[in-house]
Amino acid sequence: MKKLIVSLAAVAALSTAAFAANSQTGCGLGTMIIKSPDSAVMYALQSTTNGTSGNQTFGITSGTLGCKKAKLVMNERAEEFVASNMDQLAKEIAMGHGESVDTLAELLSVEDKSEFASALQSNYKSIYTSQNVEMADVLDNVTAI
Repeated sequence: MKKLIVSLAAVAALSTAAFAANSQTGCGLGTMIIKSPDSAVMYALQSTTNGTSGNQTFGITSGTLGCKKAKLVMNERAEEFVASNMDQLAKEIAMGHGESVDTLAELLSVEDKSEFASALQSNYKSIYTSQNVEMADVLDNVTAI
């Protein structure tokens, strides 16, 4: 029992430091329910409610629960595909053709796949802006083309 209490106290202390540095807990149900948190404990409750109930993701994609709508809302299949195939997709975009590029075009409901592949190839550097580019950035960059 003592170990549990000590563990909870340590988590609370670490959480307090984290929330003191950043007073924003994001958007979501917790932020909507607890409007003006007066202490680190209330910030922790906001954050925990937002994170554990999974409503923050819904709020971001739908633009509800105090969240700003994402720049681009992709279908989950396209997001999963790009996340799982980042390296292969990068190679095929550089070549200007390939099965992964065709699949991405299909998931994004692109009619002219060859024009899509050509546009991706000619804009490769603006899609893959660094070696550490993230999936969401790649999708945003692809749709910006």
